[in-house]
This record gives sequence, structure tokens and C-alpha cells, in this order.
Amino acid sequence: MSATGHDNRTLLIAFAANLGIAVAKFAAAAVTGSSAMLTEGIHSVVDSLNQLLLIYGRRQARKPPDRQHPLGYGRELYFWSFVVAILVFAAGGGVSIYEGVIHIMAPEHAVSPLIAYGVLLIAFVLEGGSTWVAFKEFREAKGELGWFQALRHSKDPPAFIVLLENGAAMAGILVAAFGLALSQLSGDPFFDGAASIVIGFILCLTALLLAVESKALLIGESADPELVAGLRAAAAHRSGITAIGTIATIHQAPDQIFAVMSVDFDDHIDAGTVERIVGEIEAEVARRWPAVKRLYIRPEQGARDTIGGE
Repeated sequence: MSATGHDNRTLLIAFAANLGIAVAKFAAAAVTGSSAMLTEGIHSVVDSLNQLLLIYGRRQARKPPDRQHPLGYGRELYFWSFVVAILVFAAGGGVSIYEGVIHIMAPEHAVSPLIAYGVLLIAFVLEGGSTWVAFKEFREAKGELGWFQALRHSKDPPAFIVLLENGAAMAGILVAAFGLALSQLSGDPFFDGAASIVIGFILCLTALLLAVESKALLIGESADPELVAGLRAAAAHRSGITAIGTIATIHQAPDQIFAVMSVDFDDHIDAGTVERIVGEIEAEVARRWPAVKRLYIRPEQGARDTIGGE
């Protein structure tokens, strides 16, 4: 999957949609007394905050290297993505489950349910528009990979976070409407509280998936195997190189890759020739793979791949 960075258009669209939806949901919750509606409002506020954090993370990730951070600040994006996962779990899922339990223990009958249905319909349409934009961006980035495979291989958390968050939001809206309808038809407010709990579990499951993917990137994931193979080929065909050993790569950000290559040079060439070969490899890599911001070529006698698979 492409590791190139994206602009913040999708995040800004999602932020504007969620902010407007949150205001409408809270107003409807105040009028109707619906627990599920209040939960949905909290969910939209959390989503709005998450988009701001991801925008901030992308901005920080673009800061140039300095003495304290010689490889740059790219991983700030992965840090804030992990924070977003925690917020979805705690402030989204946890609060939703708590609110649902409270509503079941101290039930209140909803009033003016038509207002709630209208707000949920508007929210579903707005969420659907935001989801469609995120869907198109992710579809373009994934290339020929399957959807789940693309999610697992993506190096750009905002791309899949917005898509998963919006999907969870649309599912939550349907659950809230279903719970409100059951409460209205049965006269039992239990179903409204139960819907809030179901929404909470949907958010918790989404948050766990986001946390797993963000944690893997925060720890450090290698570049795509195709890029690693390309780096190996860029060095292997050159006269004066007898073997290519380990090629270790790591993503600092979606479009920032750090690479180290162990190379066994012919013992009969001089230092000047080694420098020329290294310069040629670096120039080719910079031209073909601009995302590789740092490439270190380490001379190693008898170089061989010690970690396998690369």
C-alpha cells in the first residue's frame, strides 16, 4: 500500500461533520431524554477531537530533523494515532456503556422521539458523506491489496482511522434508532439504555483494532517488501559489490523511511571506488523512492541477511 502522505481534506470534512452532528444530537438528547442520543452526542464530540489530534500529528510529523531528533518527528503521527485509539475506547466506548447502565438502572421515558429520528437521519447522511470521502481516499491508496490486507499494511493511520471511526458511527446511529424505536413501541426505556451499551461495545472493538494497528506503527514497522526488494536490486547489480546482507527499514512516518543496508564490497577496489558506488546507490534510491529519507550503507565483509525475509 502506498506510503505517501495525504492532505487534511478528509480529516477537515470529518471534523466539520462530527461537530455539527454533535450539536444536533445533544440538542435532541436534551429535548427527548434519550440515553442513546446522549451517547451518540458524546461519540461525535470524541470523533471531532480525534480529527483535531490527527491533524496536529500530521503537522508535527512534517517538522524537519534537529540535533535532538536527527531522524525527524515523523512518529508523532503514530503517537497521536494511539492516543486517538485510547480516547475512542475510554471517552467513547467507556462513557457510552456507563451511560447505558445508568439509564437502565434509573430509566426515563423518551419524549418527542420524532425529533430524535430526524437528528439521527441527518447525522447518518452527514456521516455517510464523510465516510464516502474517506472510502475513496483509502481505496485509491490501497491499490490492488484487499481491504483487510490494506488496513494491516497501511502506514498512514488517519486514512484508516477516519474510515473505521465513521463506520462505527454509522453503525451506532442505526443501533440508537433501533433502540429508540423498541423503547417507543414497547413503552420500556430499557431498550434505549441497552442500545447505548451496544454502541459502547462497538466503539470499544473499533478502538482495540485502532490501538493494535497504531501500536505496531509506533513500535516501528518495516517498509513494503517490494520497496526492500527494490533497494536490494539497486545495489546488487553494481560492479564492485559481491554480496548484499541485511536491509533493515523502518517507517518514521507514512512518507518517511529510514533504511540501513549491509554490503560486502570487493576487497580489491579502493576507498574512492567504494564512495562512488555508495553515491550512485543513494542517488538512484532518492530518485526512485523519495520516501526513503535516510539510507545508510554499511560495509560488512561476508555480508548476509541475518533477519531473513528481506
